[in-house]
Amino acid sequence: MERGVRLAIVGVGNCASSLVQGIFYYKDKNPEDLKGLMFPNIGGYKPSDIEIVAAWDIDKRKVGKDIAEAIFAKPNCTTIFYPEVPKLGVKVRMGKVLDGVASHMKDFPEDKTFVLAEEKEDELEDVVSHLKEVSADVLINYVPVGSEEAARFYAEACLRAGVAYVNAMPTFIVSDPKWGERFEKEGLPAVGDDIKSQLGATILHRTLVQLFLDRGIPVKRTYQLNFGGNTDFLNMLERARLKTKKVSKTEAVTSLLPYAMGDENIHIGPSDWVPWLKDKKIAYIRIEGEHFGGVPLAVEVKLEVEDSPNSAGSAIDAIRCAKLAKDRGIGGPLISISAYTMKHPPQQIPDHLAREWVIEFIEGKRER
Repeated sequence: MERGVRLAIVGVGNCASSLVQGIFYYKDKNPEDLKGLMFPNIGGYKPSDIEIVAAWDIDKRKVGKDIAEAIFAKPNCTTIFYPEVPKLGVKVRMGKVLDGVASHMKDFPEDKTFVLAEEKEDELEDVVSHLKEVSADVLINYVPVGSEEAARFYAEACLRAGVAYVNAMPTFIVSDPKWGERFEKEGLPAVGDDIKSQLGATILHRTLVQLFLDRGIPVKRTYQLNFGGNTDFLNMLERARLKTKKVSKTEAVTSLLPYAMGDENIHIGPSDWVPWLKDKKIAYIRIEGEHFGGVPLAVEVKLEVEDSPNSAGSAIDAIRCAKLAKDRGIGGPLISISAYTMKHPPQQIPDHLAREWVIEFIEGKRER
């Protein structure tokens, strides 16, 4: 293990809040008490080895503030499970807006949505220069769903600054062969795309579909309906921003099937925004199939989670794996951790096998 993991964050929303809180929450724990983690130790890196060195956002309530303060600013509404995050001396910089704000967001109360800051936006050369100045190892992208230009903007900055990239959002970058080749050429690890929560709707849906397959039951129809009260769900009310998100979530499930279901038989995607739910997410999953003799069978499940800590449980592993790969001089898409923690990875792998591959990667038995 080299030095700690020097992390830059783009988008200081609920997911970033949970991630930063978690870094300090686990810093106070004894090694034997590191509960709630998929991998307590990754190549010698513990969660507490992650150091925040840079951050960008576009909300006036966050820009210019220490990130320790910004993670608790509105419209963030996730659970505060570690309120004692100390001042880090890292000021949130004004990001490049591009397509980072949905047009309908201005129609909602300030405490529910973005309030655009008036500071000068950091241009590409500013982002690259700052990443180099703070010696960032990894950047995690948390820009809103549908911010295609913004996601690519920060990916480009990583390539120019020599920083590994973790794409938690559903813009297809790491899973795009052209971008993947660029990261490999520059010798920079990349993990993506679209974070798959530690135990969220996608992993639960995949597990149930795999159970159907393992028990010889053809899947005939399925849906996954999600709703919540955070700005992510508010942003996704603009359906035009959901194209890659729906593809990502749908392919995460259909990639397990050895046959085509037909588009009319599957519906997966965000459904609505219920503001009083705040960061709580509720998912309804239904799978219909046929068991012995072609007799119908159906399974219905309701999942209720706090959305952002669930995401941070995967992000904290993706970040450390990216740093471990960087230490080893490995560039390009990291197949194992991407398949395990992302909905739309470069290569879809059954989750139990992806976990085995991640363990082999950590142990140095698998390059990616």
